[in-house]
Amino acid sequence: MDYEKLLDKARKELPESLLKVQRFEIPKVRGHIQGNRTIINNFHQIAAVLHRKPEHVLKYVLKELAAPGELKKNALMIGTKVPASRVNAKIKKYAEKFVICPECKKPDTKLVKEEGTTYIKCLACGAKSKA
Repeated sequence: MDYEKLLDKARKELPESLLKVQRFEIPKVRGHIQGNRTIINNFHQIAAVLHRKPEHVLKYVLKELAAPGELKKNALMIGTKVPASRVNAKIKKYAEKFVICPECKKPDTKLVKEEGTTYIKCLACGAKSKA
C-alpha cells in the first residue's frame, strides 16, 4: 500500500468527532444608540453562549468601558455612547480571561469559587487555573 491509501484508511477509522472543527464563536453585539445611551439587545444571548451569568459579564464589560450601565430584562443599557466594536472587543477580552481554558484553549469551562478565590475549571481537560 502506498502512503496516500494508508492515510485514507487511517482517516476513515478516526472517530467523526475528531474530524469536525468546532469553532467557538461569540455573537457580535446587536444594538443601537438612543440619545446618549447605548442599548445592546442581545447581551443575554452572548452571556448564554459564554456559559456565564449575565451579571458577571456585565460587571467586567462596564468596568473595562469605564461606563455606567444596567441590565434590563431583555437588554443592556450603557450610560454613554459606545461603538459596537469596543463592546465586542471587551467581550472578546472577557472570553479570553474567564472562558477559554489556558491549557487546552477550549471554551468548555466553568467558574468555581474556592476559599474566596475564583478559578476557571476546564470540563474538557480538567485543568484548574486562577481567573
